[in-house]
Amino acid sequence: MTRWHLLLLVPFLTLVTPWFNSVEPRLAGVPFFYWVQFAWIPVTVACLGVVHLRTRRRDSEPPGRN
Repeated sequence: MTRWHLLLLVPFLTLVTPWFNSVEPRLAGVPFFYWVQFAWIPVTVACLGVVHLRTRRRDSEPPGRN
């Protein structure tokens, strides 16, 4: 496990619902709780992408190729 794997903990912040459990501020009439959950989707995708790119194996070529 590398330090990059710690980024995988960031999406778990959405599970702390008391931080987001409110109606105001509204965004286009949508209560805060709902739009902040949707806002976390690109953050989660970015975290997963960074961890994948930084931790993938460099030797992904098939064996036998020199």
